Amino acid sequence: QVQLVESGGGLVQAGGSLRLSCAASGLIFSSSIVAWFRQAPGKEREFVAAITWSSGKTYYADSVRGRFTVSRDNAKNTVHLQMISVKPEDTAVYYCGVDRFFSGRYSYAQEYDYWGQGTQVTVSS
Repeated sequence: QVQLVESGGGLVQAGGSLRLSCAASGLIFSSSIVAWFRQAPGKEREFVAAITWSSGKTYYADSVRGRFTVSRDNAKNTVHLQMISVKPEDTAVYYCGVDRFFSGRYSYAQEYDYWGQGTQVTVSS
């Protein structure tokens, strides 16, 4: 079992920055990948960024590449999402998820076994 708790969301002005954190408890395997997804009202959950637990290889959605940075702290079992130059279209509930046995399909939400409860990010224009 893995439990995930997101934090760091809030209200930020366009152009500002925000840092989200995802604290994991339970067993994270070396084969795992941890990802951030987001879901805006009336829209499907979409991939944002991911990082492999062992090597730290990162993946990004085109819409956030160059603005968001995903990182991990293995000792603290925590993954961060640093968001800069945020835009109103970044407004969503942000979720972190864990796929314990990463097979390459990092952007597919159905591949992830565990999810956190989400944290709201609101970007004002």
